[in-house]
Amino acid sequence: MIPILALAVAVAAPPATGCPNLVTPEALICHALHSEKEGDHESAAQGFEEAAKASSDKDLKTGRMWAAAGNLWIEAKEPGKAALDLDKALAMPGLEAEQRGEALLDRARAAEAQDDLKTARAKAAEAAQTISDDPFYWYFSAGLAIRENDPATAQLAINKALTLAPSDPTVLFEAGHVAHFTGNDDKARRYSARAAGSDPSGEIGKAAAKAIEMLGVTPTVKLDSAPPK
Repeated sequence: MIPILALAVAVAAPPATGCPNLVTPEALICHALHSEKEGDHESAAQGFEEAAKASSDKDLKTGRMWAAAGNLWIEAKEPGKAALDLDKALAMPGLEAEQRGEALLDRARAAEAQDDLKTARAKAAEAAQTISDDPFYWYFSAGLAIRENDPATAQLAINKALTLAPSDPTVLFEAGHVAHFTGNDDKARRYSARAAGSDPSGEIGKAAAKAIEMLGVTPTVKLDSAPPK
């Protein structure tokens, strides 16, 4: 996955130390990056918005600023604001190929968070034209298909995600969700065990271990690294 935030960082932000106290796009991006580094997604999103507003709509970098703001609003759990900024980004020049695909995927994520599953699927389908080799795209598609009550699409999507990222704990954890959704709890336990073993101290690993407990098996042995068959 190509993070939209990384695209905006390439907009030529000043060095991360000592942001100038000026109202210029570069200074605003610098402050936004500081906020993001500190985990303040809301302030970072606002900073990229202000940078975009201070820039010309004809500047190819402006669309990337709006896209970065949208990406950060998702992280701040403000999907409505994310949708507005991403729509602005997608309506402007500047986002091409994978960049546009990632912005479309973020737009799909914002729609899904707003329970607008129809728009989420439409934007995801459009994103697939340029980012079909991104495992996170297929991970998202699988999760969306579960919400759509579409087991066939969920299985197809998670299989593609596993092909692209067979050891990623997030993908493995979602594979467990899909297996449970499709009625195969034995496979769900094995995928969850793989996720827990791949990320024993992280949030995904802990959630996977909890999922195993909920399925009726507590992980008490060392988990191997072989993917479930």
